[in-house]
Amino acid sequence: MNTESESLQPVFDNAFAGMRQAREAFVPQLAPREVGTITSIATGIAKVSGLPGVGFEEVLKFPGDVYGIAFNVDEDEIGVVLLGDYWQLHAGDEVERRGHVMDVPVGDQLIGRIINPMGRPLDGMGPVVSSARLPIERTVPHIMDRAPVTVPLQTGIKVIDALIPIGRGQRELIIGDRQTGKTAIALDTILNQRGQNVLCVYCAIGQRASDVAKVVDTLREKGALEYTIVVVTEGNDPPGLTYIAPYAATSIAEHFMAQGRDVLVVYDDLTHHARAYRELSLLLRRPPGREAFPGDIFYIHSRLLERATHLRAELGGGSLTALPVIETEAQDISAYIPTNLISITDGQIYLSPSLFELGVLPAVDVGKSVSRVGGKAQRAAYRAVAGDLKLAYAQFEELETFSRFGARLDEDTRKIIEHGRRIRACLKQPAFAPVSVAAQIAVLLALTAELFDSVPLDRMSDAEHAVREAAADIPAEVCARFDTAEKLSDEDSATIIRIARNALARFQPQPERKETK
Repeated sequence: MNTESESLQPVFDNAFAGMRQAREAFVPQLAPREVGTITSIATGIAKVSGLPGVGFEEVLKFPGDVYGIAFNVDEDEIGVVLLGDYWQLHAGDEVERRGHVMDVPVGDQLIGRIINPMGRPLDGMGPVVSSARLPIERTVPHIMDRAPVTVPLQTGIKVIDALIPIGRGQRELIIGDRQTGKTAIALDTILNQRGQNVLCVYCAIGQRASDVAKVVDTLREKGALEYTIVVVTEGNDPPGLTYIAPYAATSIAEHFMAQGRDVLVVYDDLTHHARAYRELSLLLRRPPGREAFPGDIFYIHSRLLERATHLRAELGGGSLTALPVIETEAQDISAYIPTNLISITDGQIYLSPSLFELGVLPAVDVGKSVSRVGGKAQRAAYRAVAGDLKLAYAQFEELETFSRFGARLDEDTRKIIEHGRRIRACLKQPAFAPVSVAAQIAVLLALTAELFDSVPLDRMSDAEHAVREAAADIPAEVCARFDTAEKLSDEDSATIIRIARNALARFQPQPERKETK
């Protein structure tokens, strides 16, 4: 026993000697700490005095681990937007200056996680370990650092990929009344990025907890959470947290874009974001303007969406595609916030309640929807058919309205209407069932070749499904040319049309047999 004690003695001596040296070498540092006082508290905001050095958007720490952002920097006091539960705060409490602007954790460790805009986990999978942090507000890429949008972002939705295409680096607004399928289009687009080397960031802004849970369940069930980051604020969160959510999500996405990766970010939806900012501005006594929104409401959205871009190859060639969602009331797309966002974005996908009620899903109104960039990025195989398709569909919609008056129609008009009905039937698509490029092109070519025109309307769904299944028989070398060829050759088109015709043979009406006496 004594031998063991003697053998351990040098270990203890060395340990104590090291502790003594560390203690003697320690020199206490006096760090100045700027502390202020809460003068008043309101819903989501606080007025603070005694912090003369604070700058705009700097982070302040309140008791109970609550943080805030300096928003109004006046001579006598600071208006602070609170980012947490503020019920325990009182006038007279201490406020500490943190010395930095609001930032968010970024990095690969966030992929597959569900976090709030401050980077705190909401999925019960432990703390978020990040490689770096980025400010939520960052300058947009300079115009000379941007490259043209040339690569398509396939949504897997036939009507969008064919008629309202989106490119990587574009900003495309999804607009429509509530409950018309706006989130479903955004989710379909995320699901279709599986295997496309596109990272996705879904930002839920002021949503109901049940709606967010459904979205997360869909992403998890379809395997999309493996390449998606979900940033969440719920309806009962403080308005300050709702306000910073899209900026935090964009900084997370920009980190990956800077690495040369393609990123898709969905803001669902910016109506709640605008309302949260209006609430904060009115509480901070900022002067109201149209519809009680402050004068800088356009600026808060433009500086957010201007961050979406496609970088030049010298800067990595990464892209950030933005799909902001906005809710209209009574189909009024000329309201204040919708018109603001339409002017900021590169086009809009308009969802019509009347189409939704008719069961035409997705309820995309092709006439009111536009993509001001995507045509440049659209695959040549789509461009060969999309122009004729859009013209035929527009003619059909105009004539369909006319035909409701019961007028007698000539044969040409009747053919245009019947063809248009087949186009509408083919563009229908269930939610969360994205369609591959080959299947889409097979259906679109069959439509323009009028192969569906003789199929009865009640069998159109089965016929379209048969063509999509038959697309698996398209030769591999033809499929490879969908991405590389300038346009489909006549031989390729003939091959695809022949496959589609064979698939539709069993849906053609059989000629009536005459009974022989």
